[in-house]
Amino acid sequence: MRSPPTGPTGPSAVVLLGAQRFSPSLGAAVSALGVTGKIATITAGWQERELEDDELTEHLGGRAVNLRLHARGEELFKADPELRDAHRQRQESLRHRQDFYRIRLEFELEAERVIRQRSAPPEIVTDEADGSIEAIRDLDARHLGLCARIRNDFESRWHLADRDSVQSHRAEIKDIVDGCDAVAIAGGHVATLVNRLTLFGLGGLIGRRVVFAWSGGAMAISERIVLFHDDPPQGPGASEILDAGLALIPGVVVLPQPETRLRLDRKERVQSLVRRFAPARCLTLPARSQVTWKAGVLSSVSGVTELCLDGEQREPKR
Repeated sequence: MRSPPTGPTGPSAVVLLGAQRFSPSLGAAVSALGVTGKIATITAGWQERELEDDELTEHLGGRAVNLRLHARGEELFKADPELRDAHRQRQESLRHRQDFYRIRLEFELEAERVIRQRSAPPEIVTDEADGSIEAIRDLDARHLGLCARIRNDFESRWHLADRDSVQSHRAEIKDIVDGCDAVAIAGGHVATLVNRLTLFGLGGLIGRRVVFAWSGGAMAISERIVLFHDDPPQGPGASEILDAGLALIPGVVVLPQPETRLRLDRKERVQSLVRRFAPARCLTLPARSQVTWKAGVLSSVSGVTELCLDGEQREPKR
């Protein structure tokens, strides 16, 4: 897991928002924090539609400067086919690891559900339920470790920070970010988004700037990216870890759009989710919600709920 920035090197504030497509609240959040300059925007999660950002630019009063991370990635790989092929192999390795992890995870989650419903003396049920959660946590940790090893091996072999094709883009991005007061990270395809964020070293370029993020963008800057859907179209849902994120916010599992992705009336399922990721806090981000950290400390909350060990939802305590 990537270590979160500490001290004077991290963002001065991080603001997570509910989905922006139908209920935009970014502009109000920007004004509330006194950001008056340009804002570097990241829409790489939209993939080929990355530059279809007219509404976002208008919402920000014309102050948005799109970093074009998805397009830059395509340009980089076209100019450096050797790196492109190596990167594809890395992504294929990560996909295979995700597939095998998912197979094991589905069995462990089903075992946890069945054990939780068994009849036995309370102390035995509690002990066995704890064992189920521990097995799932161990599997999650193993998967994160394997992902980190794949990424570290790739970095060690290809030295991205010293590679001319990568350096030129990173230098251009740095110049743009240096001229901005804040960074805004939209959602979309979260795997693509975090891929481009790490490829171009955005975690090291943000500095003390305010960061605004929503949907997949909020997930990408957390410590662990958790993919979740309680009732997906393809069958039973299983919350799974994708990879480590940029870790700009400490100890939080981000759960955007709970209105369509979570069955919060299933208390036992909520309890299992909370226990699995503890001591991290599971925070939901419904529409029009907002939560702000200043210097790594929870500062303000509006509309965000924290999932609790008793299966209920409450406003997060500061």
